[in-house]
Amino acid sequence: MPVPSDTHLLLIPTYNTGPRVLETVRDALAAWSPVWVVTDGSDDGTTAQLQALAASAPGLRIISHDRNLGKGAAVLTGAKLAREAGFTHLLAFDADGQHPADRIGEYMAISLAHPEAMIFGKPVFPANAPTERILGRKIANFWVDFQTAWWGIGDSMFGMRLFPIPDLIAVMEATWFGRRYDFECEAGIRLCWRGVPIVNVPTPVRYLTKAEGGVSHYHYLRDNVRLVTLFLRHFPGAFLRYPMLMLRKLRGKSRISPAILPHPTR
Repeated sequence: MPVPSDTHLLLIPTYNTGPRVLETVRDALAAWSPVWVVTDGSDDGTTAQLQALAASAPGLRIISHDRNLGKGAAVLTGAKLAREAGFTHLLAFDADGQHPADRIGEYMAISLAHPEAMIFGKPVFPANAPTERILGRKIANFWVDFQTAWWGIGDSMFGMRLFPIPDLIAVMEATWFGRRYDFECEAGIRLCWRGVPIVNVPTPVRYLTKAEGGVSHYHYLRDNVRLVTLFLRHFPGAFLRYPMLMLRKLRGKSRISPAILPHPTR
């Protein structure tokens, strides 16, 4: 049975993910309620299919963008509506089947015990993970660590992340960037600068083949240029914040190592 909550929301942004999003949403609904899906300008027919599913699933809400604005924009739309509805935290969960639904309860339980913290997944890669993607993540992780004074982000790009909603909205509204592929790095850096403590949760990740319904909108040149631009933009802000970040780290304000927690009951 799904765990109901009036404070913690599961949010799934999606853009032309095909039938895989329906399976992802069903798995999420089996673990948690409510589940909101933001269809970000999808034109593959899945918006209508999700709306039909929502008609028979009381915990499911579908929100639609008329055009594709990017993952970060979709998450921000969901966060603002969630704040209006009285939610305090949201767990962003990718629509493509990479994330394990059976770990949703663990993330929520940690957040209930540490509501001040952001809960970030640290991926445990399978054998078929693309080598170039893993190498790219290592490079991105180094620069994110450098620009946050090694605040403690275990992985700078993994999409399964739980945010305190007020902190997420505050850092995203402070910039025009971070609306597309750069969302994870942009939000992560700015949340560290804001002083939000972090919990890293080792989490298995799947890389699905096209035959398995896997969909990727990653564009090697465009998206890597976007990330390089992000890191260049953040150098001045990072150096200005280094003293504050180091002081907070020395005081143990950056990372939290949670105890083993039971499955949440609300």
